[in-house]
Amino acid sequence: MITFDRVSFSYGSRPVLNGMSFSIEETERVAILGGSGEGKTTILKLILGLLKPDSGRIWIDGIDITEKKEEELREIRTKFSIVFQEGALFDSLTVKENVAFPLREYTQMSEEEIDQKVRELLRRVGLEEAIDLMPEELSGGMHRRVAIMRSLAAFEPRMFLYDEPTSGLDPVNANIICELILNLSSKGTGFIVVTHKVFDAFKLADRFMFLKSGTILLDGDRERILQSDLSEIKIFLKELHFPQFQGGTRNV
Repeated sequence: MITFDRVSFSYGSRPVLNGMSFSIEETERVAILGGSGEGKTTILKLILGLLKPDSGRIWIDGIDITEKKEEELREIRTKFSIVFQEGALFDSLTVKENVAFPLREYTQMSEEEIDQKVRELLRRVGLEEAIDLMPEELSGGMHRRVAIMRSLAAFEPRMFLYDEPTSGLDPVNANIICELILNLSSKGTGFIVVTHKVFDAFKLADRFMFLKSGTILLDGDRERILQSDLSEIKIFLKELHFPQFQGGTRNV
């Protein structure tokens, strides 16, 4: 579904991706790992055409989107459900109005139909009673669940894209979000999750891409990353204080 062919990208004079190539099928569960500034979120934005590569090509479902104009990217974006870490909800709108926003923007549903759809989505994550709350009244975990449901409101995605979905959450709420991600993918829909939290990545993904200095340092399953002799990966795991992942053992 997604193919990067020798993609490079820079923010001004700072290179982020350096000739990166990979393919991801729509049923795969992929975690993109790496430190801050390594280009994890940039990859998601490139997939959606929110950014343009400096060089290389990006293909979605066999369509080269590299030079597509904004209006041409609309159909491409409907293939994905995207939840970015920053600014997921509109602060000035209630939970109901946040989830209803894409329904009003992209569908011809009546207000009654919108109300029913919003309640159905919130019910799926146990938040129907929070329908009239403002984002500032939500806990971090509730905020993230509303954002995920809003991303699903108007379209049935072919693939989910998550940017640091458990960042800043306590272990209980992080686990709730992980369970929600897995539940939404239970019918074979794949996802890409960008994260620096190895423990959560191991709960979710089957394939792991580790980024370093604009390149993919490792691309493989969990055993490959656990048994890697690459110092960058060992340091990364050690810095995150997951000793159970050292020495090629697994306890997840």
